[in-house]
Amino acid sequence: MTITCKGKLINFETPKVMGILNITPDSFYDESRNSSPDVLLKKAEVMLEEGATFLDAGGYSSRPGAEDISQDEELKRVLPAIEILLKNFPEVLISVDTFRSKVAERSIQAGAALINDISAGNLDVEMMQVIARYQVPYIMMHMRGTPQTMKDLNSYEDVTQEVLFYFSEKIKAARTLGINDLIIDPGFGFSKNIAQNFELLSNLELFEILELPLLAGLSRKSTIYKILNCTPNDALNGTTVLNTLALTKGADILRVHDVKEAMETVKLTAQLKN
Repeated sequence: MTITCKGKLINFETPKVMGILNITPDSFYDESRNSSPDVLLKKAEVMLEEGATFLDAGGYSSRPGAEDISQDEELKRVLPAIEILLKNFPEVLISVDTFRSKVAERSIQAGAALINDISAGNLDVEMMQVIARYQVPYIMMHMRGTPQTMKDLNSYEDVTQEVLFYFSEKIKAARTLGINDLIIDPGFGFSKNIAQNFELLSNLELFEILELPLLAGLSRKSTIYKILNCTPNDALNGTTVLNTLALTKGADILRVHDVKEAMETVKLTAQLKN
């Protein structure tokens, strides 16, 4: 499986790592908040040196119950970040984490290489049209409701089956519009409780039936730190454990706060296949 990013062919024979760059003041993991351009650049530099293929920049916090900021505020956060990242790292592949089509379009025009949409178009009906127009890779995540309401929307008869059906419909809609490069994200922690997250992880290999690159976003989430009775700051070891399981079950991209440890996980689990 491959995707094309700004003329570069990315294959997933070896899983890739996506570093998280939160341009928000209220990310659930405080160490991931980037309070100034200098902090953002330093973090990006470290992530790229450590081996990140993508950097995922987000100006809207999607943690449960996060504040619903305006589109203009999101743009004020995201666009300067794209500009400064590309100025200092011209070859960087920037993913923009947004569910708003205007933010996506302006970000692509500014040089973003991918769009990462937590709602897969559900929160903005124009999103897929923008992706089709610009033909950038599109990460579609499973979520119900909004970041403000999703916590209470976790009733499933069979979470794996329902998430798979959701993606079959989303893929069909995207292909109908002519979108070529798709990536799927089961949405760990989004409208799912801890037991459902582990059920999805346990069944992750079933998503191979969709024949698309699979992204796992487990980094330092409450699924880890609530089980371990710790904080996000102390959840790195747990993150590595779950990332290892995700890779052995077919994950192609790890979206993480800690690139070095994720790259080590990729290298070590690759030995299991040799």
